[in-house]
Amino acid sequence: MCTVVVRRSEGQPVRILALRDESTARAFDDPGRWWPDHPDVVGGRDRTAGGTWCATHVGTGTTALLVNRPAKRDADPGAPSRGVLPLLAAERGFDWPAHVDLRGMASFALLLATPERAVTWDFDGSDVRVTEHPPGTHMLTSGGPEDLKADRFLADFAAASYPDGWRDRLEPPQDDQGALVVRHEEDGRVWATVFAELIEARPGALRIEHSRRPWTGEPWQVLEV
Repeated sequence: MCTVVVRRSEGQPVRILALRDESTARAFDDPGRWWPDHPDVVGGRDRTAGGTWCATHVGTGTTALLVNRPAKRDADPGAPSRGVLPLLAAERGFDWPAHVDLRGMASFALLLATPERAVTWDFDGSDVRVTEHPPGTHMLTSGGPEDLKADRFLADFAAASYPDGWRDRLEPPQDDQGALVVRHEEDGRVWATVFAELIEARPGALRIEHSRRPWTGEPWQVLEV
């Protein structure tokens, strides 16, 4: 996933827009309860590695979202896939780092959000930087040129209503790393925004609207648990 918008307001569910950018050849499943070891966790499943980019624990209303970072693109041999981290974080909550050894893993940023708190852990392959986010609307990207998204779009998201105002900002794909919805062809491969989801979560209640073509104006699918 390459773009996350999160809004946290007093007395309200946490509200999130998550856009996943990936190879169009990499198969995945829409959000569901895919992991028997995590029966109360809902998320989309990556069919290649079996993990996820976004997971919500229904009982606690905790959502964990992962974006790749460019500092260390490849994991060391034998290191775990980053896709296990949202499952672990959604299940364990804010002390999730105590339950995993990050040595050897590729770099990432992981955002953990509840109605009461939002925190990002940014791992560059050796060190972790932790950022606590105040109430309001925030944006997380994969870094590098993609950081332009915050400059271009964050103010609009902060002013827009959820969910329709956020959904309306998803324009057709562009070959531009600073765009929200992207499509790039290189050496016969296509990298694109392959999935979008709007998440509203509070303890015991989860609503996800999702689409594989969010710019078309077609109705999004809805999952409520």
